[in-house]
Amino acid sequence: MTLVTNLGFPRIGAKRELKSALESHWRGEASAQELQDVARDLRQRHWRVQREAGADVVPCNDFSLYDHVLDTAFLFDAVPERYRALADRDPLAGYFALARGVQTGGFDLPALEMTKWFDTNYHYLVPELHGGQSFRLRGDKPVAEYLEARQLGLDARPVLLGPVSFLLLSKTTDGSDRLQLLDRLLPVYAELLERLKNAGASWVQIDEPCLVLDQDADDHAAYRRAYAALAAADRPKLMLATYFGALGDNLDLAMELAVDGLHVDLVRAPEQLDAVLDALPADRVLSIGVVDGRNVWRCDLDRALERLRQVQQRVGADRLQVAPSCSLLHVPVDAKLETELPANMLAWLAFATQKLDELRVLVDAAKDAFYTASTLELARERRESRRTSRKVHKPQVAQRVDALKADDTRRRSSYPERRSAQQAWMRLPPFPTTTIGSFPQTKDVRQARARHRAGKLSDAGYDAFLAAETERCVRFQEDIGIDVLVHGEFERNDMVEYFGEQLDGFAFTQNGWVQSYGSRCVKPPIIYGDVQRPAAMTVRWSQYAQSLTAKPMKGMLTGPVTMLQWSFVRDDQTRAATCRQIALALRDEVLDLERAGIRVIQIDEPALREGLPLRRADWPAYLAWAVECFRISAAGVADDTQIHTHMCYSEFNDIIDAVAAMDADVISIETSRSRMELLDAFVRFRYPNEIGPGVYDIHSPRLPSVEEMTALLRKAAAVLDAGQLWVNPDCGLKTRGWPETRAALVAMVEAARGLRAASAQAA
Repeated sequence: MTLVTNLGFPRIGAKRELKSALESHWRGEASAQELQDVARDLRQRHWRVQREAGADVVPCNDFSLYDHVLDTAFLFDAVPERYRALADRDPLAGYFALARGVQTGGFDLPALEMTKWFDTNYHYLVPELHGGQSFRLRGDKPVAEYLEARQLGLDARPVLLGPVSFLLLSKTTDGSDRLQLLDRLLPVYAELLERLKNAGASWVQIDEPCLVLDQDADDHAAYRRAYAALAAADRPKLMLATYFGALGDNLDLAMELAVDGLHVDLVRAPEQLDAVLDALPADRVLSIGVVDGRNVWRCDLDRALERLRQVQQRVGADRLQVAPSCSLLHVPVDAKLETELPANMLAWLAFATQKLDELRVLVDAAKDAFYTASTLELARERRESRRTSRKVHKPQVAQRVDALKADDTRRRSSYPERRSAQQAWMRLPPFPTTTIGSFPQTKDVRQARARHRAGKLSDAGYDAFLAAETERCVRFQEDIGIDVLVHGEFERNDMVEYFGEQLDGFAFTQNGWVQSYGSRCVKPPIIYGDVQRPAAMTVRWSQYAQSLTAKPMKGMLTGPVTMLQWSFVRDDQTRAATCRQIALALRDEVLDLERAGIRVIQIDEPALREGLPLRRADWPAYLAWAVECFRISAAGVADDTQIHTHMCYSEFNDIIDAVAAMDADVISIETSRSRMELLDAFVRFRYPNEIGPGVYDIHSPRLPSVEEMTALLRKAAAVLDAGQLWVNPDCGLKTRGWPETRAALVAMVEAARGLRAASAQAA
């Protein structure tokens, strides 16, 4: 019998219940037990939802209080020494210190590095290892959650991050080879698998997502060694899960590993199916991911059913499992909670719960076509309504994209000429200070926005509130000595949603929340149709803020690639085509800002590297259109208009040529968590334009001292020309409170002034 299974489910709750519980605990308002009670209730609710939607087997240990990679590191006691005293005394506090940093109770610890999970907008904590690292089991989370599911009468399959991917996703602090730790790690995996078997688990899902990346001979040897060792363990059956791409040249390796099942992603890589079927051993169970775990559109059930029947004919129904392409972590929980979308558009959407419904329909249809005929016909009608909708297709947008010329992607002059023109009017000091854009979105700001949306605060009253908040922010920046100001973005709910609400082709949900990291949740817009800008989006508040000060005021925009990456994107045309539409809409906004007197404009592209294909051979094509789209948005301005961009949590070494080709006058990057390691790429490349390496990690409540920021800036100044350097935080300050923001920015300005004084003295 073909089974419906699932690789993972959203953790946060349909209405962000986990976020509320976490933040209440961090504020000291809820005990550890109260937090764990909410977590247990969410797990159990989600298991029941999956079972009721038709899943024969539900995942367990896919739940996390913060991040599943951090969970793995903590489980195997890969806890750096500086955190160990706290982790041993209070495991939950130690866990959160690794995730967020801590600055209380005699501890002053920064958080671990954070980076993107493959090419998604989910962030994971990077485990920190060293040569000679020892491992042991710390706690019993996978076993406990399996037993919890079993007590509810559920057939549950524990989920583990595989040993090789765990090491490849980690970093070593001493430059040693991560894979040299494999032989130390494997006995602990074997011990855990034995415990799971003794608890009653018949299968374990072991994720090795790195198998869809370019892997070298050393990597291949590590997989062989790992699974040969685990084959000798007294363990449950293993379902080796791959996702986000094709196995490609790792296919033969995957087939020779001593596992009992293999999951492949047939949404991202449908072309691999024939090769997988040809290579599949006769005793291997095959799990096929046929419903998109990363987007919100309903599945083409006819096409998926044809594929399912093809596979059943080759391997037999009893050796087949049907699943989403990857964990459903990346989509919202339930589309039924959406009551404000037009009915026809809602019919186009499938969130996590509906995706499991679709899998159930597919498996049932393969057994009994008559039983599901009406369901399949309804699915066809929904797809046809979307294909023919006038809301989706606007001929004038396609015509404008087709009319683009090479000159539309080039600034008028080279960077040195532009720099001279900009310096002539800006007259900035050495080490100029700025921030990335947003300032704290306080409870008052959020309440005012909610009251305005609910009709309880008039337009005039809301405008007066925003004007007062903006002026307060501008005066604060002037008072502490920031050189290039921002208006604070108090009118904005989200850096993508705010723009999407003002563009044609975007739709928005009430409860379409997905986890970005920890308690940070985002509600990605849905790009359903052709994108164009009906009217100016940011000019009013940027112009008002500039009227309050003689200092330069940055206009703040989210770039086209990031708008694309951080949305659920239509799947009926190429991503490049959609991105060009967004770029042209932003170009109009940039030119309107310039005409309104805003002569510093920041076009943020934190997701540029996130969109990079997983295989290196596919990089050039992506980078070509991604860079082109940024340049379309920025290239129309005069030489003396300064274009900034911002990127965070990116490894730049491999894409530094493309970053330089964007030709932004100033780029700001996240570097504080890595202690300026991410700056190395710009140093080796001899990056020609200006750069602001972040000195304040805004994703942690920990406050760095003046001395700490100064040390980071000195490290940057030792390898880059002082004339290139700006001083700024790592990212926007939206999630921080005003007291810590004040303290951190005052310290940042003091650090910059100290470097100016030292530089002048040395001269």
